[in-house]
Amino acid sequence: MQYVNPIRDVETIQAMKEELRKSSIRDLLLFVLGINTGINLFDLLHLTVQDVWDGQSAKQFLYVKDEKTGEEKAYYLNGKIAEILMEYLSSMNWKAEDYLFKSKKDCQPITRQQVYRIINHAAREVGISEKIGAHTLRKTFGYHAYYKGIAISIIKSILNHHSTAETLRYLGVERGEKLPIKLDVNL
Repeated sequence: MQYVNPIRDVETIQAMKEELRKSSIRDLLLFVLGINTGINLFDLLHLTVQDVWDGQSAKQFLYVKDEKTGEEKAYYLNGKIAEILMEYLSSMNWKAEDYLFKSKKDCQPITRQQVYRIINHAAREVGISEKIGAHTLRKTFGYHAYYKGIAISIIKSILNHHSTAETLRYLGVERGEKLPIKLDVNL
């Protein structure tokens, strides 16, 4: 597996969203769901409509059973996800058991390679020259969660890492790095 980077700049994330929206609302949802939950790519690609949608609106939490541990994890589906999900699901007639990220060729989920092509193409279009790939979604989630004040222990748990050092290395954060943390208790 090739080492890829998180997208560190919020304006670049916005530019990626705009670029992905041009090509496909599905691709935009894939990106937004990935960077806002940190869910691993296998689980992301195998989501069905019923995993995220209650029939009228987005569910508040997505529950995914971890294949390695057997533990069920909850991922919060925030307002940005809900908004794009509503737009995406209103565009077609969906069945509850349909894969959320269906291939245009068949009813199967898109492949890891297709995700790589989608993310990489959008990244090049917005001028990102760093190595970008499917893992960029998880890394972007973790990186921004860390700098918004989420405890590294929580991020470590979401990403299924064994140590804090592994998580910091994965996110590209130097141990001694002192950047201001944005802790926004938005009461």
